[in-house]
Amino acid sequence: MSNRSKILCVVGTRPEAIKMAPVIGALKRECWCDVRVVATAQHREMLDQVLSLFDIRPEVDLDIMTANQTLSKLTARMVGAMDDVLQQERPDAVLAQGDTTTVMVTALVCFYLRLPFGHVEAGLRTRDFANPFPEEMNRVMAGRLAKWHFAPTASAERNLLDEGVSPQAVHVTGNTVIDALLQVAEKNVPLGIELDPDKRLILVTAHRRENFGAPLRDICRAILALAERNPDVEFLYPVHPNPNVSQVVHRELGNHPRIRLCAPLEYGPFVSAMRRAYLLLTDSGGVQEEAPALGKPVLVMRAETERPEAVIEGVVKLVGPSFQPIVRMVQELLDEPAAYRAMARGISPYGDGHAAKRIVSILRDALAAPTDMSASAGKPVVR
Repeated sequence: MSNRSKILCVVGTRPEAIKMAPVIGALKRECWCDVRVVATAQHREMLDQVLSLFDIRPEVDLDIMTANQTLSKLTARMVGAMDDVLQQERPDAVLAQGDTTTVMVTALVCFYLRLPFGHVEAGLRTRDFANPFPEEMNRVMAGRLAKWHFAPTASAERNLLDEGVSPQAVHVTGNTVIDALLQVAEKNVPLGIELDPDKRLILVTAHRRENFGAPLRDICRAILALAERNPDVEFLYPVHPNPNVSQVVHRELGNHPRIRLCAPLEYGPFVSAMRRAYLLLTDSGGVQEEAPALGKPVLVMRAETERPEAVIEGVVKLVGPSFQPIVRMVQELLDEPAAYRAMARGISPYGDGHAAKRIVSILRDALAAPTDMSASAGKPVVR
């Protein structure tokens, strides 16, 4: 009988798959463990794109997504399905990343079944359950139930310690998104969209639930105003398929010749779009981590951010989902070279590209029998 440890890695959405891919890859190179991937497919199509890019084939696919799914019904379906999987697999450890319903449910079912759960990207907080919604509640709950907390930054570590998590359970590893970003950037994947090389590109992502309705309409008004004022600027907006987003965006922005609306980009082309961009307007979380590492200013169209490190560094700024602040700050970056240079410094407070190796090293120390230990992983961060 093999004494190799069994580790289940759970992914449900595109951002989770991006950030878990380096961990899955690093674990698969180890000789002391067997790795199995569970896809909840909370987001079906966008998840599959990333799994294909990183050559990950789930051993278990719950295919949980349905049209117009509510959070309550999604959670209810996922609890039952995840319980069945974990009862059958009985792994030695379960890993999931971030703050989605998939992560919260995985942590909860692991708690019910007394299975050790490791939380990748642990400790992010806004301390406001409404911003972002429902992610803040999801990650707080996962943080209460985790055995291992893989915090991306010292700030995230402090959040966990302030909540009473044992210092021995918290490990600062860096963020695995930088691992994934650097891997994909090396591929130089074609963008696949013809853009005007003589125009400065502003890349937009806006899809958060708290921005549905009036805030999203304000964002669209700001984009339209900026396009009218700046003939040397082109916008690229990959539009989320949620009708609360797509219907508004296409109605408000669909007729302007320098506002390019497209379907969500696969991760490889999206990284190429970030590299091509002059600046980014976003309400997403991952972009706040990725774009600064590529030397791109990021303006965040949210009231709060759980990623304050880049704001402190000055490479990310909060502008909120409001017309005037968006227009004012974008125009400043377009018009004032000094203001642009101050943000476009290529500084990433989120890691050095070796976070996955550190996570694997910690798990190996916790789970591997002495005869199974591999020397392939990196060492944990020394503080």
